[in-house]
Amino acid sequence: MVPASLLTMQRVPAIAKATVAFKAVFGPNSKVDLGLKRLVGHMASAAAGCQYCKAHTTVSATRHGIDDEMMTAVYDFNTSPLFSEAERAALDFALASGAVPNAVTDEIYQNLADHWDEDQIVEILGVVCMFGVFNRWNDSLATTLEPDAIAVTEPRLADKGWEIGRHA
Repeated sequence: MVPASLLTMQRVPAIAKATVAFKAVFGPNSKVDLGLKRLVGHMASAAAGCQYCKAHTTVSATRHGIDDEMMTAVYDFNTSPLFSEAERAALDFALASGAVPNAVTDEIYQNLADHWDEDQIVEILGVVCMFGVFNRWNDSLATTLEPDAIAVTEPRLADKGWEIGRHA
């Protein structure tokens, strides 16, 4: 499935090309689990309120090893036994760094640094930044959410407050 957002970006090919290049944050030599990176993107999108990106990160997380139980517990990551302390630190950082204004405190950053090395922190923040672009793009244009993304997300997150919103 080619995301509708990328199809829109192709109107200006240089923007589409730059956006695709930013997906290097998911490269094959990653030091951070690719499924967790999708959850990082999900939490950054939750902070921004982008339902489109929350749906796409749900699809990609479940394709990269995040099982349904963990996906449906993502909003309870701080208390769910399904998440390790390192995962909690990454998701807490994603939620805070995805917020506007930025809500990363010294304590949140220190907790992240207690569990992740500098290269891993750069990768985690790279995901947050990439989704910062996608969140603004898709919410500003009210990008239509694809049926496949709805079909994957609705049964997993509708009872957690996810709705299609402006992306119908």
